[in-house]
Amino acid sequence: MSLWVSRLGRAAAARGRRGSPGPGSAALGSVLLRARIHTSPEQSLQYGWLAYMLGERASKKFRVHSKVFTVEGNLSSGKGRLAQQIAEKLGMKYFPEADIHYQDRISGDGKLLPEKFNGFCSLEKFYTDPRSPDGHSYRLQSWIFGNRLLQYADALEHLLSTGQGVVLERSPYSDFVFLDAMFKQGYIHKRCLDHYNEVKEISISELLPPHLVIYVDVPVSEVQRMIQEKGKPYEKKVSPSYLQSIEDAYKRTFLPEISESSEVLQYTATAAEDVEKVIEDIEYLKFDKGPWLEQDDVSFHHLRLHVQDKAGVLDSVSIPRFVPEITIGGSEYDKLYYEYRSLWTKG
Repeated sequence: MSLWVSRLGRAAAARGRRGSPGPGSAALGSVLLRARIHTSPEQSLQYGWLAYMLGERASKKFRVHSKVFTVEGNLSSGKGRLAQQIAEKLGMKYFPEADIHYQDRISGDGKLLPEKFNGFCSLEKFYTDPRSPDGHSYRLQSWIFGNRLLQYADALEHLLSTGQGVVLERSPYSDFVFLDAMFKQGYIHKRCLDHYNEVKEISISELLPPHLVIYVDVPVSEVQRMIQEKGKPYEKKVSPSYLQSIEDAYKRTFLPEISESSEVLQYTATAAEDVEKVIEDIEYLKFDKGPWLEQDDVSFHHLRLHVQDKAGVLDSVSIPRFVPEITIGGSEYDKLYYEYRSLWTKG
């Protein structure tokens, strides 16, 4: 079974039972909250058909900066600082980069759970032993992709429900640059690449891409210097060739592909520090391409229903494929599920 299924468990599966409440269904909401399963940024009354019938419309809330921006770049490229500054200047909501603990940080009491509840992975192990024979590298990237997908769904839900634009560090659209680098460095098996591509194609097909992608271009030599100066001890073990492969994937694949549907701005590290100039460049953009132009209130309604159903969003990352790196046995699944469930029954 998928590691995501073990995290969400039977409670998440129960969310698919819509319609008239059955025995015990009244407690489902409280079970989800106490089990710390991420359902919505607000975790309150959810939007539905009734709200739409009564006149709730996403387009009524949209303003000039009601858009999705993502800031991209290699490790330690300064993308986080730029993303936050753009959000502050334009009155948008900033979403820090999703990590393996994204669900923990925004659900329940915010306490970070052990790695056995977070994909059996850690960045420290990846940087220390990227070629681990137990398949850890793909387990890590698969888990991070799921968290990026959840965060992007949160961002779209926020935009559609409030009209406030969002600025994210990376997205599920760019996540593949890391997997591509892993494959080129020999960290993962070809079957992992095939599985990832299938999952990515299915999952993002239900979403809309960013309006704008901003890429901070920092030479690998400078990235290495920044990591050595400010990085965590285990991050300093990163291979220069891995960093170069990330940059190559950005420039040769991601940026050319995303430019077909999104506006793209590129800056050097020095130019990115002049946030006023970046804002000026953004204001000059026409945003006259991409699937956002084809949407109306009906399609926004269906998109909002989809992105607020977070367990449904994750269905696409749990496709029934046997991939040893991310598959656990039934008995281990039961053990993990009931141990996870005990976290809220103890309360």
